[in-house]
Amino acid sequence: MSEERDRNFMRLALSQAHNAWALGEVPVGAVVVKDGEVIATGFNQPIGTHDPTAHAEVMALRAAATILGNYRLPGCELYVTLEPCAMCCGAMMHARLARVVYGATDPKTGACESVLQLFAQEKLNHHTETSGGVLAEDCGRLLKEFFAERRARGLASPAAP
Repeated sequence: MSEERDRNFMRLALSQAHNAWALGEVPVGAVVVKDGEVIATGFNQPIGTHDPTAHAEVMALRAAATILGNYRLPGCELYVTLEPCAMCCGAMMHARLARVVYGATDPKTGACESVLQLFAQEKLNHHTETSGGVLAEDCGRLLKEFFAERRARGLASPAAP
């Protein structure tokens, strides 16, 4: 895959992350791509939807599955601004994604490389290719700025009013 292509799709994921921030959600964005075309997008919405599964990745997967008319998404790639958690990696495996590309690593819940390496588990029946670090500085900076702003406003967590 071309590095420039990956950066372009990650920029689209970053624009989705800004949608999350505008709603007071942790700014994580995702896009699903098939054959070089964006199929679906998503951004974090667990707070506003009262849904712990409404991570950017899951929102994008749900939209792509609806658009394609299939819960399996073979040949699709998912671009996300933050290393996916175990829940999202599980959803990606069930969707049979070909590839996951992420920006910033997540040292607390990352399940591609930081805390776990779920896609590397030989016993699992599907193995998705992963690429990390695409526009990592931009993706990480967005998260740092979001949490710095919240701290400055005296808001301890994203769920706080």
